[in-house]
Order: sequence, then structure tokens, then C-alpha cells
Amino acid sequence: MANPYPDAPGAKGPDGTSQEAAAAIQPSVTRLRRLALRTLGQLGAATVLEAVPVAGVPRESLQPRFSELRAMGLVEATGERRRNPNGKSAAVLRLTDEGRAAL
Repeated sequence: MANPYPDAPGAKGPDGTSQEAAAAIQPSVTRLRRLALRTLGQLGAATVLEAVPVAGVPRESLQPRFSELRAMGLVEATGERRRNPNGKSAAVLRLTDEGRAAL
């Protein structure tokens, strides 16, 4: 069976928990991807944790959407990194030309 990622949410592990979570979020994925694109377009460039409070949704809902958008070529890393509140370094993201066109 072909892997549907990034068109469908990804899942890991054999226990089914991740697959259940992917299936549960599937109805919201299109809306959340649009929200991620709009938020990044508004901010210009941001880390995921910088985008989350602007978007107004939980990190757990938005962070995977940014990964999907990167895999789809709509979002890219700028090469810059910033410290998150937890002290870890995070990639700064921006829209690609394709991402801007998708808006």
C-alpha cells in the first residue's frame, strides 16, 4: 500500500494509536493547513511555536500541518534558527512561491 503522506496525516508505530489520531484529525486537515499558510503569510517568517499563538490552535494540531506543508513544497526553512521558549533551536519557516500562490 502506498504511503499517502503528505496528502493525508502521517502515522507511526504498529500499535494503532498514531493511526487513530491521524484518522481523527483528517476532517480538519484542510482547514488547519489553510490556517497555517495564512498565519505564516501574515508573519512573513516564523517558527512553529511563534505561529501557534497567532493561529489560536493547539501546537499538536498545527505542528504536523507545517511538516505536511513542507513536504508538499508550500513551506520552506529560511536557514535561520531561533530559540523556542523551551530553549531548543527551531527552524524559521516561510512560504514558498507555491505556498503564496495557494493563499
